[in-house]
Amino acid sequence: MIAQTIQLALAPVFVLVAIGNILNLLSSRLGRVVDRSRHLQERHLATEGPDHDEVVAEIRLLDQRIRLITRAVRLMVISGLFIGTTVAVLFLEELVSFNLQRAAAATFLIAVGLLMWALVLFLRETQISAQQLRIPRTYLELDRDL
Repeated sequence: MIAQTIQLALAPVFVLVAIGNILNLLSSRLGRVVDRSRHLQERHLATEGPDHDEVVAEIRLLDQRIRLITRAVRLMVISGLFIGTTVAVLFLEELVSFNLQRAAAATFLIAVGLLMWALVLFLRETQISAQQLRIPRTYLELDRDL
């Protein structure tokens, strides 16, 4: 029976690996956003007028991205904890001979729900990032023929 439990626990473990990979991606993005925000904070004091307004606008977007990424990381970690709980419940069920299938299903569903919520936040962060990366129309000089 332990062999079956190990086989049954493999699916949640694969989800845990995926969560780890996504956490790695999120932490990399967070590092880049933090570095950019530090650079802009230095420029904040040195700019005036329209340049200052552009710096402030970008800092606001970066702040939004930081909040989204940190919330997504928090949800991913909690999801990972629920995946671990699912695996523990599966083994506990085998060891104590109680029917804990509903508890295992509940912890797994909560984990998947948290994972999906974190992915929605990640999607929102990437949308803001793409919006932020758009080249301002003034730099395109569309009124000129080249």
